[in-house]
Amino acid sequence: MSANLEAKKVVVNEIKEKLSKAKSVAFVGYNALTVEEDTKMRKEFKANGAEYKVYKNRLMLLALNELGIKGAEKYLEGTSAVAFGYDDEVAPAKIVCDYVEKTKKLNVKFGLINGNFVESKDIEALAKLPSKDQLIAKLLGTLLGPASALVRVLNAPTQGLAIALKAIAEK
Repeated sequence: MSANLEAKKVVVNEIKEKLSKAKSVAFVGYNALTVEEDTKMRKEFKANGAEYKVYKNRLMLLALNELGIKGAEKYLEGTSAVAFGYDDEVAPAKIVCDYVEKTKKLNVKFGLINGNFVESKDIEALAKLPSKDQLIAKLLGTLLGPASALVRVLNAPTQGLAIALKAIAEK
């Protein structure tokens, strides 16, 4: 086999490995993105436990087909990049959609969520969700609400007694 074919197989295996590890993946088209914008975006991906890479469409399609993911053929045309989200399902979608708004040089083509093919509108809907930390904080607030209400109710009689005793002492 030629060295070029071997190198392509290595890249396809790399893509397959990253697709398998990722909780969510966003495939994007980019057009005239400056080096500064690209560098800034990559740093943001890295800070959020995600990765942004540019691969050849043909190699991405081979990797997707080998993993049994169908439906990407019509989207992998022109310039394409992929954002892998390893820690948080929402992070890549949020970052990509944020840069779509900021630069007007990106567009979401399609995505994968837990290995399932999704349309661009689904990635955009995912981007609108609160982050994992925000959702956990909301859940904890919801769970702690009844407990704090109970503490206030149980504390009310003693607080009322203290107020009454203070009023008597002031007379």
